[in-house]
Amino acid sequence: MNYQFDFSSVLTGVYGSYFLTGVRTTFLLFVICWFLAFALGIVLVTLGRIKFWPLNFLVRFYVEYHRNVPLLVQLLFWYFAIPQIFPSVITDWINLRNSEFVYAMIALSLYSSSYISENIRSGLRAIPPVQFEAAEAMGFSQFGTMIWIIIPQAWRHALPALIGDSIGLFKGTAIASVIGVAELTYQTEQIESATFRVFEVFTLASLVYLSVTIPMMILGDYAGRRFAIRSSR
Repeated sequence: MNYQFDFSSVLTGVYGSYFLTGVRTTFLLFVICWFLAFALGIVLVTLGRIKFWPLNFLVRFYVEYHRNVPLLVQLLFWYFAIPQIFPSVITDWINLRNSEFVYAMIALSLYSSSYISENIRSGLRAIPPVQFEAAEAMGFSQFGTMIWIIIPQAWRHALPALIGDSIGLFKGTAIASVIGVAELTYQTEQIESATFRVFEVFTLASLVYLSVTIPMMILGDYAGRRFAIRSSR
């Protein structure tokens, strides 16, 4: 083997700054999307429990669309198709604020919220129905019951699955490179094109992803075992 490994060439100078920029953008995109997806997931679960069939239909359609259409298609739809129907004032406002990042953020948040809502909904099944009745008897509204009583309990049962959703979202940020978001995968490809150090740059990128996903996976396994033990008791 005649290949000479040289990691320093892709970690120093301008290429090192590119790599760090990619890491920061990936984490920023992940954190923003996680909070948006989690908030929207709670809203979806709450709306889905309201006994009004047109609303229930819309919630189910939303969830099934985002769970069954490939994320890449959804991302490209937001980036290329949706701006065509927006008023020009909105399109111009988004274009002045890093439109690639904004549309990637929207697509990833909507996509992840559908999975989060389903896992929270599964966690609700572990809550005894009597708690809903007790909350209603105490004067809580349906929305208040969900927010203050039911969801704080349900998320513990859904936690392992929610951590899995978080892992999927973190890995999913890589797809934003398709529309030019300068996250880790995009910057890795740019460095590789300039240096031809394929092994080095993709090894480093893989290590960054693994340094986040493996601890999250261990946390999810721990949470699953801990709450399974509590449930059995």
